[in-house]
Amino acid sequence: MATTNLSYYDKATIPNAKPFRFGIVVSEWNPEITRSMQQGAIETLIDCGAEKENIISWEVPGSFELVYGCKKMIESQPVDAIIAVGNVIQGETKHFDFVCDGVTQGIVDLNIKYDTPVIFCVLTDNTKQQSIDRSGGKLGNKGIECAVAAVKMAALRHL
Repeated sequence: MATTNLSYYDKATIPNAKPFRFGIVVSEWNPEITRSMQQGAIETLIDCGAEKENIISWEVPGSFELVYGCKKMIESQPVDAIIAVGNVIQGETKHFDFVCDGVTQGIVDLNIKYDTPVIFCVLTDNTKQQSIDRSGGKLGNKGIECAVAAVKMAALRHL
């Protein structure tokens, strides 16, 4: 579990994002969380040199649908990396476990099958407050951290 600010990065250690095209697939579920992470990712990609017109965003209904959304983006858009943005908060049933396991394994499978890195930007927290803290609150914004990972992986893809 993160206990430090997720938003710190040193631009000197990150490749220039200008030559790359990025995709973001974002869940509509828990929009106050996911939209904040999406915005953090977009701002960070631009701060790292990406052109705004080289960042495309698609929405899917929930976190479980992120895998299909990312797959369709890989197959239809010329992107160098994709950030899958979602949020699952523990409830009273095992639904949380099934969604988290499915999304995690699905993103792993996409990374194995395709040559486009898919970055896991899915908060899986016990409480809404934990998600707020990690999506622009006291622990920073996971979207920022994942945008940095996307830039690094896009650069690695082109080695």
